[in-house]
Amino acid sequence: MEKGTLVEFRVQGDRRLGVVDRPDGKTRWFVVDERGQSHSLAPRQITYTVNGQTYKSSEIPKFLEEVKPYLDPSSLEVAWELLVEDGEAVTPSQMANLLFSESEPAPCYAAHCLLSDDKLYFKQKGDAYEPRTTAQVAERKHQIEVETLKAKGQQEFLVRVEQALKGEAVEWQRHDRHRLEALEKYAALMADIVREGVKYDALSRAYPPPAPVLETMNMLGRPGTPQGAFQLLVDLGWWSPYENLFLRRSSIPVQFTSKVLEVAQQRLDSPTTDLDANRLDLTHLKVYTIDDESTTEIDDGLSWESLSDGQERLWVHIADPTRWLEPEDDLDLEARKRGSTVYLPTGMVPMFPEILATGPMSLVQGRICCALSFGIILDSNGAVEDYSIHASLIKPTYRLTYEDVDEMLELGVQAEPEIAAIANWAIKRKSWRYNQGAISINMPEAMIKVKGDDISIDILDDSSSRQLVAEMMILAGEVAARYGQTHNIPLPFRGQPQPELPPEEELIQLPAGFVRACAMRRCMPKSEMSITPLRHAGLGLDTYTQATSPIRRYSDLLTHFQLKAHLRGEVLPFSAEQLKEVMMTVSTITQEVTMVERQTNRYWALEYLRRHPEQVWSVTVLMWLREDSNLALILLEDLGLQLPMAFRRSVTLGEQLLVKVSIADPQKDMIQFQEIMYQEAQSAAN
Repeated sequence: MEKGTLVEFRVQGDRRLGVVDRPDGKTRWFVVDERGQSHSLAPRQITYTVNGQTYKSSEIPKFLEEVKPYLDPSSLEVAWELLVEDGEAVTPSQMANLLFSESEPAPCYAAHCLLSDDKLYFKQKGDAYEPRTTAQVAERKHQIEVETLKAKGQQEFLVRVEQALKGEAVEWQRHDRHRLEALEKYAALMADIVREGVKYDALSRAYPPPAPVLETMNMLGRPGTPQGAFQLLVDLGWWSPYENLFLRRSSIPVQFTSKVLEVAQQRLDSPTTDLDANRLDLTHLKVYTIDDESTTEIDDGLSWESLSDGQERLWVHIADPTRWLEPEDDLDLEARKRGSTVYLPTGMVPMFPEILATGPMSLVQGRICCALSFGIILDSNGAVEDYSIHASLIKPTYRLTYEDVDEMLELGVQAEPEIAAIANWAIKRKSWRYNQGAISINMPEAMIKVKGDDISIDILDDSSSRQLVAEMMILAGEVAARYGQTHNIPLPFRGQPQPELPPEEELIQLPAGFVRACAMRRCMPKSEMSITPLRHAGLGLDTYTQATSPIRRYSDLLTHFQLKAHLRGEVLPFSAEQLKEVMMTVSTITQEVTMVERQTNRYWALEYLRRHPEQVWSVTVLMWLREDSNLALILLEDLGLQLPMAFRRSVTLGEQLLVKVSIADPQKDMIQFQEIMYQEAQSAAN
């Protein structure tokens, strides 16, 4: 090339002009741009050569000014329309002649700029440019329109994000929601940190963000990690800092579909015909429902009556949700999909829509309600002597709390002798079960409640009222199972294998109380389910099924479907094989529900402890988790919480000591305690 030749080259993608100065070796050239900077270029780096005359680098700005008037991209459309039919390729100089009727350096270079920048009408083929077909141009116009709209949408999204980050109210659009929902799904992977013990860095490597998430995070300059997505959603006010990731990561539906809600409303407005037309009228009985004050799904009630022959009959009335649905209908299938009501510190996720679950399905005080009633006569020892099961009508008389009943029993309220009678039978019943081999393991149970920003933790008191209700529910479960066994009805029977408890001499060596109970608990095998009767060693019963919470547990609902069909003399809705298949599905779901409940409770327990870093807790060493590394399970006695603690000294099981929280991070599922001496505790208290 001649010295002074004007050439185009690219620097980091930017178009730049320079004047050839001198050779650089055999193949390269030194080129000086308008700023006086020298560049060593290989021939392939030169994208255009301006022919016709030589230039000085100082003349480049003037040349560019001469080029400017010709740079009208719309002129290419005219040229394309002229050339598309023949499909002929053109060089920049030919395009200059066609567009401007000129062939001077400036218009030729302008034509080159237009053609090389064009993404719509022409495509490069060697040193020339070929017109795209009509179909190709139409497709590219569509693509450009889509990209333009996407860019506009991104810009508008960024504006709304900025508003949200400033705490302003934002009306998110449909496309925004798609972005945010993708972020939700990715952020929920953080639940795996707890569930699978995955570390943060490993989690990010194991789950790289999908393209839409990565695009959003890059746009906002945020790290493309699950925790980065979580923090963004919190910052936007889309999520709470305490979002339940375990629930989100699970397959448990939180909301009911509009279709299910419509069906529920229809059942409420136009109830189907009651298949149990000849219900036993028990509205004359005094019926007590006993629950926590916050309970809204009331599914059991109790009665007692004195018979003419001097015997006494206990009645356990169970809500009858099957009155409002049929096997395999929309409501039944929805309940089956959920498996059970989910109980969380922040509230519950019901198995049935609330308008039914807390309304006609529940045993509401003062209303005539459909029920499945178990009439039971016990012998003097507490064994079942006689029983009957009826689809019934009852009218709950009193809605009592456990505290109400405890107070009535303590004061011996004369106006309600039925309560005292039921309590006496519950004591006999419990004694009988323990004579049959039932195993008692009493460990404190924490009840965690979250209201707004407040967390409370109370120990669930094993009071007389709770024992009374528990015994009556177990009694109804035994009677339902015995009826199924007698009549060869497939039911979701529950059992528990006989545990191999530590020898008596070994147990005696352990401190009495919680340590000993903990050692026994470790030996208790998991409960089992079967379509045929099983012995339940823990309860001391030869046969047992759960039947007392059909609004809240799907397996109980199955028991109701089967029992009621048999009582009517109809074909059972579920054959043995069908029942087995449904039970397997539901069992998998309820295991997940249990896991979510446990993980959520632990999260809020750690959050509670995080908020009380200066609190001194009295703890008991319950059992070794890894004795060789001094890792033990401790019981925080005031809260009923059982958590791990690594000790820096030798401790013994049953030892009581004082600790404070040193690290509590519920998101990372981390908890660490430090032991403090008595003197430190005294000064902390003062």
